[in-house]
Amino acid sequence: MRIRTVFFLSLLYAALIVLPHFLKYHQQDFLIFLTINILVVVSYRLVTLTGEWSLIHAVMMGVGAYTSALISKNFDISFWITLPLAGVMAGLVALLLSYPLFRMTQFYFLIGSFAAGEAIRLTWIQFIKPFGGTGGTSAIPSPELMNIDFLEPIPYFYLVLIVVSICVYLLYRIENSRIGLTLHAVHWKGVLAESVGVNTWNYRTLAFVIGSLFVGIAGALKVHYIGTVAPKQFDIGFMVFILIWVIVGGYRTFYGAIIGAVVLSILDEILRGVEQLRPAIYGATLIFFILYLPGGLESLPQKIRQKFRANRESAT
Repeated sequence: MRIRTVFFLSLLYAALIVLPHFLKYHQQDFLIFLTINILVVVSYRLVTLTGEWSLIHAVMMGVGAYTSALISKNFDISFWITLPLAGVMAGLVALLLSYPLFRMTQFYFLIGSFAAGEAIRLTWIQFIKPFGGTGGTSAIPSPELMNIDFLEPIPYFYLVLIVVSICVYLLYRIENSRIGLTLHAVHWKGVLAESVGVNTWNYRTLAFVIGSLFVGIAGALKVHYIGTVAPKQFDIGFMVFILIWVIVGGYRTFYGAIIGAVVLSILDEILRGVEQLRPAIYGATLIFFILYLPGGLESLPQKIRQKFRANRESAT
């Protein structure tokens, strides 16, 4: 990692440590959810590296959320144990679904993943025991560590920041490892990869399972803060938001999806008073980026540099 990158990250974390103390209560809540959403989009981007865009990622987040909530509430097991269990359960569900889903590709995979996700959500709705039905489950215990009150937003934000930072770093290392390079090859040169012995089905499954594992952890972080979990929290509406965050931010670099989540989450917070206009504004934003900035926000610096270079060349 370059010295410049380390210096930038050090400044960023110093700012994030101080920032919550200057925010109002609801803004501190927003900061917690924004940090969790960063893990959601980064884990989703790992799945898309193989070229497969799914509509089940939000439901995988719900699998982790329900796992951690039900185990901690019904069996009085510590959050520090249920947090990794949430990720493991989401990964196992993804592994079970991978065989039928990866017999499909492209559009068919997209629709198949949506159908599988809705089947899981309907299970949560239909079975009041143990899932709580439409209303879900409440009174989910908060984490316990010494005398720290994790019901307060600032301590919980620090907890989320640490967990998300570790998870995002691991995802970064995976993408920049041999596995990550192979995932890129499966997407862009799938036939060539198979010709040199790469089992593309296995690598698609691996990306799906790893992405689901980390988003399951994000789900657990979310519900242990708000204290409730319900099927509506992980419906297709939330999945569409995840898609838009990734598309608007850009998915060709690791940081693109993070930019999209941050910018659009802030926009969403600004639009909180005009709920009726939110879908229209999100739709218009998506159309604008597809037409005029298909590379997402991550491509904006390059476009600006190209524009300046073209102006300089025309001037000379």
